[in-house]
Amino acid sequence: MQANASQERAQTFKLHFRNRLERIVHLGVCRIMLHLPDSASLKDKRQVSRSLTTRIRNTFNVAVAEVEDQELWQRLTLAICCVSTDPTHANEMVSKVVAFVEEYRRDLELLDYETEIISGV
Repeated sequence: MQANASQERAQTFKLHFRNRLERIVHLGVCRIMLHLPDSASLKDKRQVSRSLTTRIRNTFNVAVAEVEDQELWQRLTLAICCVSTDPTHANEMVSKVVAFVEEYRRDLELLDYETEIISGV
């Protein structure tokens, strides 16, 4: 009798695990290029970069990294990535981050941004 209950639990677990594996994951990726007109040194730039990346991480729970232009004082390029089971949600999150950057730091100039939703990962 106990073997049957144990087998049923194992079968239920297998079905649950199999259903979880069949879900499709979507990545929302964005590259934001900013101009820092008030930056006079790499120290100024890194202070702005740390502040902005921390604020984005804490507000939106996304991954953020400085990806290009590490040695240029007045250029900051950030990559943002979020993972979701819904492509619409991933797109909304990335769009909200871009809008936040524009509103939060008015002293920075948004030069350009690129977004991409990668589905089926």
